[in-house]
Amino acid sequence: MAMNRKSDEKINWISTSAFWIVHLSCLAAFWTGFSWTAVIVLLLTYSVRMFGITAGYHRYFSHRSFKTGRIFQFILGAFGAASAQKGPLWWAALHRHHHKYSDTEKDIHSPARRGFWWSHVGWILCDKYNKTDYDLVHDLAKYPELKFLNRFHLIPPILLAATLFGSGYVINLFFPSLHTSGLQLLIWGFFISTVMVYHGTFSVNSLAHVLGRKRFNTKDDSKNSLLIALYTFGEGWHNNHHRYPSSERQGFYWWEIDFSHYMLKILSWFHIVWDLRTPPQKVYAEKRYLKRPVKF
Repeated sequence: MAMNRKSDEKINWISTSAFWIVHLSCLAAFWTGFSWTAVIVLLLTYSVRMFGITAGYHRYFSHRSFKTGRIFQFILGAFGAASAQKGPLWWAALHRHHHKYSDTEKDIHSPARRGFWWSHVGWILCDKYNKTDYDLVHDLAKYPELKFLNRFHLIPPILLAATLFGSGYVINLFFPSLHTSGLQLLIWGFFISTVMVYHGTFSVNSLAHVLGRKRFNTKDDSKNSLLIALYTFGEGWHNNHHRYPSSERQGFYWWEIDFSHYMLKILSWFHIVWDLRTPPQKVYAEKRYLKRPVKF
């Protein structure tokens, strides 16, 4: 049994070849060159997909911290899937498992138990966690459109890549002064952006349980980090989140920047989302910053 477990935790170079190709494709930027159009597209595709992961995959599908209708539920799933991090049910099931066993021997990606490499990316590159545990997401599996998206999770990123290439071609054709092309927007808007979303998301697993400050006395090693919160749209307030996972907002105080919360709040004004859950007063009353490790 031990040998089988070790074997299925090795990197599968064949099944993860696309992951490595996405990274290597970023080097093509040296040939496609730079343009401000490409940078704007990169920031746009990064922001939309990071929101899809943080607000969609994490706060909605994993924790059901707010409510929405089936149409926007599917849109959130499609935005998250466009990041090429598999389907919403797969992602939510593994994240629910992580919260149940956070920083214990059963935690899938604890840096305290398995180190930086495994918690950051190693667990994704092996075969052990490829399947979706539908028992952990029975509340989501009742929607056939989500099961479809979970099964065919490559459709959104492929459509995004094709749209970027086509858009760049058309822009170059009609607005050559913008100095872009189909290949340039594909490289910057898809490949570079995807790698940024990858490692932004992965760093919550590998760094947010190591670097920062611990406000609440949780049973895990989760920390709060402003730096991580900035590029993950609020996910860096990780100790807050582990203290009360059901909260839609992860920056519990006004000075804790949480871009995903701001966007969801705006969407609530238009009744696209509603019932945004917040921490109860008893949580706020608890002692702050029990430990002071490295501050980031």
